[in-house]
Amino acid sequence: MSDPDRARILAASGVSRETAALLDLYVAQLRRWQPIKNLVGPATLAEVWSRHIDDALQLLDLAPEARTWLDLGSGAGIPGLILAIAGRTRGIRVDLVESNARKCAFLTETARLTGASARVRNARIEAVIDEYQGVDVVCARALAPMTQLLAWTEPLLKTGTTGLFPKGRDVQAELTQAAAQWRVVNDLVPSRTDSEARIVRVTALAAPSHR
Repeated sequence: MSDPDRARILAASGVSRETAALLDLYVAQLRRWQPIKNLVGPATLAEVWSRHIDDALQLLDLAPEARTWLDLGSGAGIPGLILAIAGRTRGIRVDLVESNARKCAFLTETARLTGASARVRNARIEAVIDEYQGVDVVCARALAPMTQLLAWTEPLLKTGTTGLFPKGRDVQAELTQAAAQWRVVNDLVPSRTDSEARIVRVTALAAPSHR
């Protein structure tokens, strides 16, 4: 990714120079750990700013008042750790739930180096989800189909938490399948990093009356 792309993304996001430096540190950490931990698709490192950083940053605009975030299946910290870094001046706090201990090591070290307000939980989603009732936003990227995401996050979404789930070209099929099991109130937000991608913003969830 060339410097002009980095500069364009940072300018569009409106982050401070200090935050930009911390995002650079995140990218450096990602490149350093990638050969050992295989955190992201190797080909995406050449486009790290548009494929990962900008893809995560766009979520901040979809919940501007949110202060407490929960990122499920955090992996390389996309979007959760990036949100914690970029949102530090807003008072944003993010819990990162990841079952892979090696990826948790990356998340913990990078959160420490960047000073991000992020707590890493080495746990399975279903074991800890009930602890997060009252969180403002729950998000997950490239983790599971919508039906599974809704099953995991039902305790939160049915009590007022907003769900933000980046999805690819198959989003309509996933939502159709999910509608057989859930009554979902959602809208689809076009992704600014991929013309075929959408972000599913869930604002309410209930089980159908016949279930």
